[in-house]
Amino acid sequence: MLFAYRLAERRLERMPPEADLREAIWIDLYRPQPAQMAKVTAELGIEVPTLEDMEEIEISNRLYREDGHDVMTVVMPGHTPDGQQVSGPVTFIVLPNRLVTVRHHAPRPFETFPSRAGRSSAGCETPGRLFLGLVEEIVARLADHIEGTGRELDRLAARVYAGTSEALTQEELGEALRSTGRQGEVLARVRLGLLTVERMLSVWGLWSEDRPEAKALKPHLKSLLRDIQALEVHADFLSGRVGLATDTTLGMVNLSQNQTVRIVSVVAVLFLPPTLIGTVYGMNFQRMPELGWVWGYPMALVAMVLSAVLSWAYFKWRGWL
Repeated sequence: MLFAYRLAERRLERMPPEADLREAIWIDLYRPQPAQMAKVTAELGIEVPTLEDMEEIEISNRLYREDGHDVMTVVMPGHTPDGQQVSGPVTFIVLPNRLVTVRHHAPRPFETFPSRAGRSSAGCETPGRLFLGLVEEIVARLADHIEGTGRELDRLAARVYAGTSEALTQEELGEALRSTGRQGEVLARVRLGLLTVERMLSVWGLWSEDRPEAKALKPHLKSLLRDIQALEVHADFLSGRVGLATDTTLGMVNLSQNQTVRIVSVVAVLFLPPTLIGTVYGMNFQRMPELGWVWGYPMALVAMVLSAVLSWAYFKWRGWL
């Protein structure tokens, strides 16, 4: 799909599909078809990178200048058309008179930014300001992911760490462990996004020094870099909490399993003396005087019960139960 926006009264306005792309200040290509890529190339004279090009990990393929165009690729969290959460590449092409973005998944900022572009701190009057405003929206979304992870970890901590009248079941502990793992995956995607965006901004700041608006945009660029660095520290802190929550939950699982094994072991030990007595009198020797006693059978039963009770009393006295 191809979404084109033009500047109208300091805000972005969606252009109809048949409009001339040369009038657009921002062209957003989402899962572009060959015909749409060819249209952009024909009308704007730029080469649209393919998904294979965007997935290259070499720095020379992700950050480069070509014919005065700044081409930068970052990795951002988003979702596929079927709703699956993934991290995928997004390419920004900053031209002298417009911004072009290429993506094959759906990060949330690309859906929310068009209606907020006029209210961003950098504005949207030029491609450079539009680029920084979109990055600001991306950083804010990554911050939302971090805050959501923090709230979820707080909820898990209150459930797993706090003492309750009823111990958590194996199913509840398993769900807590899976939820902690999901938050760790979210943090990993956010951390990767912050790293690639920070690198992109640093390089773009060097490239844009010779542009007329470089001085005006420098405070916005520095502010974004400071925000990213603060979020990276917060993400690292939450990563430590994820590790602690995982270890604690695994410890609770082990304690629960040990309690089960302990109960089984105690039951087995309690039945050991009665089993021994029953085994002795189950032997088939010819001369066993007790077999002829009138009260032999009741006495054997009493001895088995008494041995189990005495074993239980001894364990209780030693504090093993």
